[in-house]
Amino acid sequence: MLKWFRTDLHVHTCLSPCADLRMSPRRIVGEALHQKLDIVAVTDHNSAANVSAVMKAAEGTSLAVLPGMEVCTREEVHVVAIFDMLSSAIDFQSEVYDRLTGRNDPETFGLQVIANALDEVEGFEERLLIGAVDLSIDDVVRKIHQLNGLAIAAHIDRESFGIIGHLGFVPPSVRFDALELSAAISDSDASRRFQMLSRQFLVRSSDAHCPSDLGGGKTHFLLEHPTCEELRRAFLHENGRKASIEQPAE
Repeated sequence: MLKWFRTDLHVHTCLSPCADLRMSPRRIVGEALHQKLDIVAVTDHNSAANVSAVMKAAEGTSLAVLPGMEVCTREEVHVVAIFDMLSSAIDFQSEVYDRLTGRNDPETFGLQVIANALDEVEGFEERLLIGAVDLSIDDVVRKIHQLNGLAIAAHIDRESFGIIGHLGFVPPSVRFDALELSAAISDSDASRRFQMLSRQFLVRSSDAHCPSDLGGGKTHFLLEHPTCEELRRAFLHENGRKASIEQPAE
């Protein structure tokens, strides 16, 4: 049976150096439930090290947590990856870590906290997660698809790290599953600015870096189950699945 799911598919934890340290696993789950979200994707910068903790923190609740990552490509374009399996996200993390250089300077970029499901600090990631990986946009999208994940162009309405702001267009050769709008742009402005992209599905996410951001941008999906594969089917409008950045009629 199909039902509507309220989703936020771009959420950072305290692992991301630019995120608020209050973005701990339990706090994220609690705030997501408060915002009546059904699905969130955990998408830290160039790492999936806190995904399992958020998934464990959500056990026994109504919230489905999908493992993911926000990758900064060689071109300094952000791409959101979402998977069904934690193991796929960890495999993707290995690919990203192999092509990520530099060490984090906490005073400059912020702490990169690895936490457990009880919000206890397990350690600190020393890699420079805010940096770009030595992989092109094409490489990143291809590797995501090889792991059966979804590849979404992040915050295309933003000048910084958005593919249109950086390149001026979306390369037709890159097989994005969707293009993401930030919470900052209205539906009317999005329609005006991106009418040339009407044939590619637009999603809206919060890109939450602090608890109050969660659910600030959301997409509604008509699905059978809260899975990445069901999201893919909704993008393709298969078997009654749907997606909408507007509140659907109940």
